[in-house]
Amino acid sequence: MLEPRFSGVLFLWLLFGTLIPMVESAIGFNWGTISSHRLKPTTVVDLLRDNKISKVKLFEADSDVLRALMGSGIQVMVGIPNEMLPLLSSSSAAADLWVRQNVSAYVGRGGADIRYVAVGNEPFLSGYNGQYQNLVMPAILNIQQSLVKANLGGYVKLVVPCNADAYESSSLPSQGAFRPELTQIMTQLVQFLNSNGSPFVVNIYPFLSLYGNEDFPQEYAFFEGTTHAVQDGSNVYTNAFDGNYDTLVAALIKLGYGQMPIVIGEIGWPSDGAIGANTTAAKVFNQGFINHIASNKGTPLRPNAPPMDAYLFSLFDEGAKSTLPGNFERHWGIFSFDGQAKYPLNLLLGNKELKNARNVEYLPSRWCVANPSGDLTNVVNHMRLACSVADCTTLNYGGSCNEIGEKGNVSYAFNSYYQLQMQDSRSCDFDGLGIVTFLDPSIGDCRFLVGVTDKGTDSSSSQTTYQWWILFLVLILQGTFMLPI
Repeated sequence: MLEPRFSGVLFLWLLFGTLIPMVESAIGFNWGTISSHRLKPTTVVDLLRDNKISKVKLFEADSDVLRALMGSGIQVMVGIPNEMLPLLSSSSAAADLWVRQNVSAYVGRGGADIRYVAVGNEPFLSGYNGQYQNLVMPAILNIQQSLVKANLGGYVKLVVPCNADAYESSSLPSQGAFRPELTQIMTQLVQFLNSNGSPFVVNIYPFLSLYGNEDFPQEYAFFEGTTHAVQDGSNVYTNAFDGNYDTLVAALIKLGYGQMPIVIGEIGWPSDGAIGANTTAAKVFNQGFINHIASNKGTPLRPNAPPMDAYLFSLFDEGAKSTLPGNFERHWGIFSFDGQAKYPLNLLLGNKELKNARNVEYLPSRWCVANPSGDLTNVVNHMRLACSVADCTTLNYGGSCNEIGEKGNVSYAFNSYYQLQMQDSRSCDFDGLGIVTFLDPSIGDCRFLVGVTDKGTDSSSSQTTYQWWILFLVLILQGTFMLPI
């Protein structure tokens, strides 16, 4: 198990404040739950432990997930969704209640090892147009006070996962700076993080740089070497991660906090849903990143000082996520929805390869496909219905099921809906155009799934809505939050 470990360099840093302590970076995982096919949290925790994964990052305080993590020894970062920031920033009572329900209730002897609370998720994202920008610091201060009241202020640290667009993209990392409209809030944030011993958390996605720019050199997104190295003074950058990371370092230096520890909150590569998103590329990128971090080489601006921790994105595919950024959004998982590894990967945590989830309970081996004798002339509306509910993103351009033909497309859509409905026989009717088969219709890399019976709890979005309303109603009853008249 890899844990942050301070060396003698820390002593020099404490004396002179000019060096970054050398650490042995820990590899963790993001555990997202926006999926229609979810394993039981206890099954997932067993999967984490079998693979010797010692750190996990959650996007919300899911009660079933936190209960499953109790006594596991796995260190946890619990997230507060952006939607809760208005309430938590305006009410100290709401912050007290949130901490009581989602932190205090689970920590302690034999409890969950909650080390961080992530206040918001990429709240400064430019696409939000400043919606959450002025809520972050008030929410942080309220939550911090609540942690202190709960005698957890010195143990549970607050962080704010930031998208890399919080700092301006530059052709040279040394010119990195936070976006002008964020300079004041970032100064306040890093001052708070520094005074409380918290790291700066950033999400870096070289895939998105490649996906969004056809002129972006493909090999620069990976760690295998490039003919498109970036020369920045005496520093040479051979991969996008190092360049992006040092752009953040330069931005922190400009604020006077060049020594602040950095955690990579999200990084990964999707395996489907777009050109360049496939299992081969995902394996090469993720293994390259793991090896790069484990080498302790650091970056040109922080030599021999890799990130404090790094959380791979993601543990599982999330088939109910929004596809607004792209169809690949549902395919970041290193494991498929049923806990089976998509490709070999050595996490360098003791196992040479990934171990699959154990004792997964599947539905019977049967599939819903297009009726060979059916007239598919009017099948479009049925497909539209099926794919409005189930995940059909692999059928689109760049997907693994894009070239299976018209009947294959129909069958895939029908089966995705059928499995989502727990193989209810009525869900394979489609006005007589569907038929149940016991022969696996998978074609090449296009896998026709079979659902699982050991489903987890409600989706992440419904859990968030439930938590928000509980907080809201309790505060109204207590008279600490007034509805506008």
